[in-house]
Amino acid sequence: MKMIYKPQEYRIKDERMKPFIDESEIWEILEEAQPTEENVRRIIQKSLDKNRLSLQETAVLLKVEDEKLIEEIKAGARTLKEKVYGDRIVIFAPLYIGNKCVNNCTYCGFRASNIKQKRTTLAHEQIKAEVKALEDSGQKRLILVYGEHPMYDADFIADSVKTVYDVKSGNGEIRRVNINAAPLDIEGFKIVKESGIGTYQIFQETYHREAYAKYHLSGKKRDFNWRLTGLDRAQEALIDDVGIGALFGLYDWKYEVLGLLRHVNHFEACYNVGPHTISFPRIKAASDSNIDPEFEVSDKDFVRLVAILRLAVPYTGMILTARESKEIRQEVIKLGVSQIDAGTNIQLGGYSEDNAKEQKLEQEQFEIGDPRSLSEVIDELLEKKYLPSFCTACYRKGRTGEHFMEFSVPGFIKRFCSQNAILTLAEYLEDYATPEMKKKGYDLIDVKIDELKDFQKTEDLHKRLELVKQGERDLYY
Repeated sequence: MKMIYKPQEYRIKDERMKPFIDESEIWEILEEAQPTEENVRRIIQKSLDKNRLSLQETAVLLKVEDEKLIEEIKAGARTLKEKVYGDRIVIFAPLYIGNKCVNNCTYCGFRASNIKQKRTTLAHEQIKAEVKALEDSGQKRLILVYGEHPMYDADFIADSVKTVYDVKSGNGEIRRVNINAAPLDIEGFKIVKESGIGTYQIFQETYHREAYAKYHLSGKKRDFNWRLTGLDRAQEALIDDVGIGALFGLYDWKYEVLGLLRHVNHFEACYNVGPHTISFPRIKAASDSNIDPEFEVSDKDFVRLVAILRLAVPYTGMILTARESKEIRQEVIKLGVSQIDAGTNIQLGGYSEDNAKEQKLEQEQFEIGDPRSLSEVIDELLEKKYLPSFCTACYRKGRTGEHFMEFSVPGFIKRFCSQNAILTLAEYLEDYATPEMKKKGYDLIDVKIDELKDFQKTEDLHKRLELVKQGERDLYY
């Protein structure tokens, strides 16, 4: 089913912040794509040469139905991931600060009309208890999540960020806080930036206006254009590290992939830098939710769309969340994912409460598919020879936005970041791992250092590793 909706003019002072999604343009690109074997293989090779794909080229990959060519797309994504990122997987955890919300989004457990939802906003002491529990498990990177409510304004967000940074438990500390919250005005984004955040995420949910209106019944979020231009205002506030995403299952998944890429194009044209991350969550069960199953994304198509996104944007970070099951995560990580959450608990106050291990939809935004602990996820990653990383060096060295692209495009992500990943993994092994995991982790570190010797000196890395073993922390390049 194809819905066409003509966008109305959205008056805004800055030309860079005008809506940039044209439904008819995206559908025309999809309809004109010709997925011949020669064309598909040419496009895959272009990506393997570390060049970003155009919307037209990505549409060709989206139109492929031949199983042999689909397997070639997936193989290309695996190869590209190895070329750019190696085996490094960055780990973070979400921390829900408040679930009050003025919006009525039919897919969300936080929707304002859901009287089953227990409304909670964490006070300072509760935030500290949550952060301590997260630090005691070994977490170093968090993303704070908020409903959209007048209470959760820029000052509130900034204050909660500062509270998180203030908590230290043993050798534990949170070194980088990212944000997933409602769009702000430019002055609001400036306030949040001053608190020391990393990435600010805003997901458009769906890039199709008519579908957007169907699912967003009331509240400020109903304004498609205000949300679409939210991260432009963040850029104007000098937050140059931003994350975009679509909620797959609200509309045609092929259209949404091109919507995401159109958003990437917009950032590159206006700010000379694309988003730092792209997220691609799928609709999951939620308290009092109401979703049209017409656009449900199968496991097979989900795996395929991740592979295509990886080929389309070789240097953009891709986030896979615990919405997905352990089995799907194991498969999709191979295709280009660079960040995952682990040890995830999305119940308000859930990390510090002993009775919060079992999921309760009336207290959560949606159902998660992978509830394993951080330790369990790391153990599996080590078993499969992935390099778990808690690195935050780029944020703290100022390698964000355009500077990050200058750093990443020449191919330094794999080579340079592996050292920081090794150091943060060593910290985890020293402070939180069982003896068995510690041995497994250091065996992997030895292998990874040997691989680094092929293209760089490792003497200084060895010295820093010894310092970590002696008790020093937070060493990075």
